[in-house]
Amino acid sequence: MLSDDELLACRMKDTHLRNKDKKGRLSLLLAKSGSHENVSPEKKPPAKTNNVAPDVALRWRDSFEELLSHSGGVEVFTQFLRSQFSEENIEFWLACEDFKTTESATKLQSKAKQIHAIFIDKEAPKEINIDHSTKATIEKNILKPTRSCFDAAQSKIYSLMKRDCYPRFLSSDIYLTLTKRAGPPTMTRRRSRSFVFNERPEGTAAWS
Repeated sequence: MLSDDELLACRMKDTHLRNKDKKGRLSLLLAKSGSHENVSPEKKPPAKTNNVAPDVALRWRDSFEELLSHSGGVEVFTQFLRSQFSEENIEFWLACEDFKTTESATKLQSKAKQIHAIFIDKEAPKEINIDHSTKATIEKNILKPTRSCFDAAQSKIYSLMKRDCYPRFLSSDIYLTLTKRAGPPTMTRRRSRSFVFNERPEGTAAWS
């Protein structure tokens, strides 16, 4: 018979092995499902914000939709969210945008499992903040996925970013650094002849 301490040690070892096996299966799933840049949770190179023209960046203040319509805007916004430790929101939204363009039923199934593993599962490496009801609906729908099975969650994350993240982005250092280079045009003031005459030293003759 094993002692209580020995039984506890065996249980802890068994739990550790199950967790290790689950992480291994997740890594294998990600590798088999492809490495689309909009879905993969791997680190990406930092955005080259210097390539964004100030006048373009200024247009991002018009609306959140304008920001996301520009590839540079998505990169800079992602960089901002990464600094806020919430880049999973934009990455999930982009993954859903890519998912909705998938034609192949096989790829649709593969990508659905990948998105769920990365963003929805309770132990997902980049779990998004959605309510239990929405999560349960997704877990049911991905058994036979359609291109709309993530729509409800994507809409919630979009609203969250627009309402909370976007205003903070517009006042962030990363955005202000881009736009402050677009200062008002330099005004060259021409001195009038009367002003020139007024500056004429006393005792000198007037110009002919």
